[in-house]
Amino acid sequence: MPDSNPAKSPIVIDFVGGSVGFRLRSGEGRGQPLPRACGMARGSLPTIVDATAGMGRDAFFLASLGAQVTLIERNPQVHAALDRAMTAARDHSEELAAIISRMTLLCGDSRDLLKSLTPEVVLVDPMHPERTKSALVKKQMRDLRDVVGADPDARQLMDAALAAATNRVVLKWPQRAALIEGLRKPSHQISGKTTRYDVFVTRS
Repeated sequence: MPDSNPAKSPIVIDFVGGSVGFRLRSGEGRGQPLPRACGMARGSLPTIVDATAGMGRDAFFLASLGAQVTLIERNPQVHAALDRAMTAARDHSEELAAIISRMTLLCGDSRDLLKSLTPEVVLVDPMHPERTKSALVKKQMRDLRDVVGADPDARQLMDAALAAATNRVVLKWPQRAALIEGLRKPSHQISGKTTRYDVFVTRS
């Protein structure tokens, strides 16, 4: 079992500077693939669960656009790093504090926690091969992968997400990767440069 001592964790999360801060300052909006996949392109502000919070970048981005986002992280080291990063951002400025106020962090297994939640959208981003040329992000992803390992239960997580989401499930996946075995085909896909978003509509 991973050592949960934060002092020994290689995970460093920063919502103030770095790539996350740049993304916020650059004014990326709802026309980007992720918010479009989550149904935000036309001004909608759905309740979202990020079922695989990880470094928290996607959750922070969605919250910066006005969405209420619940982050679920089951690894205690990563959860602690997220908690520290959210506190630091909250204390840094009123602008960041407003974003953090729309983020709720939970520690646990999404397969269990989703049963008690009724989000409109569930975002699932299982651990998968690196898909960026940024040396910094590569190191962050290597560190994250070293701590949390692989996600062999991705199919079970998707099943839990599909059962919980009242509107849609968004699977963030490498552009050319095959579908998760046994999973039904998505309702539609939205593609980025190296990542695609498989959208599974759940509303009747």
